[in-house]
Amino acid sequence: MKKERAKDTGETIEQRVFNLIILDESGSMELIKREAVSGFNETVQTIKTAQKKFSSQQHFVSLVTFNGDKISTVYDVLPVAEIAELRDGDFHPNCTTPLYDAMGMSLLALEQKVEDNDVVLVTIITDGEENASHEFDGMHIRALVERLRGKHWVFTYIGTNQDVARVAQNLSINNSVSFSYSQEGTKAVFARENACRMHFFARLKACAVPDENDYFKD
Repeated sequence: MKKERAKDTGETIEQRVFNLIILDESGSMELIKREAVSGFNETVQTIKTAQKKFSSQQHFVSLVTFNGDKISTVYDVLPVAEIAELRDGDFHPNCTTPLYDAMGMSLLALEQKVEDNDVVLVTIITDGEENASHEFDGMHIRALVERLRGKHWVFTYIGTNQDVARVAQNLSINNSVSFSYSQEGTKAVFARENACRMHFFARLKACAVPDENDYFKD
């Protein structure tokens, strides 16, 4: 990987970090729409803080939203400093939950843009199980996740209204957490995820590849 100089400190950038967030935009997300939008914005602020605190890391953000109407790449591997705040009007919950298609399309697209030494953190946030995919099925997604984990990609699954641990395990995702389907529960899970994300970045500074299996451990 080509090394660059951090503009402000002169420190050599040792690690590129790709943050992919796959966010459910199905109709049932309407109840927690505002909290999902503000939670994503808080996640971006966490990544921006990490960029300043750990200047040897260079962070990029991708946001993919999905429902039965469309799968949208809202931000496509943008430097975190260029990410604008998501607004309520940018997020329109509707239709069904093509989770497998959203994962398959976004993971394969991102794989073309990262290199072997890059760190990739994939976060899936959904309030329901897969029910509408046409291009990918569970076996394909499990195999894809396992292959990318072999490249040290780190996956986290955040869900509600489902057996979260079972769904994550079926997709070969080791890091999962459930949340209460409410405004308060959504706020709480984003707060926890952002604290874990910052802790992950701190451990990344100390070692090249943190243990992928303890992301949500306190």
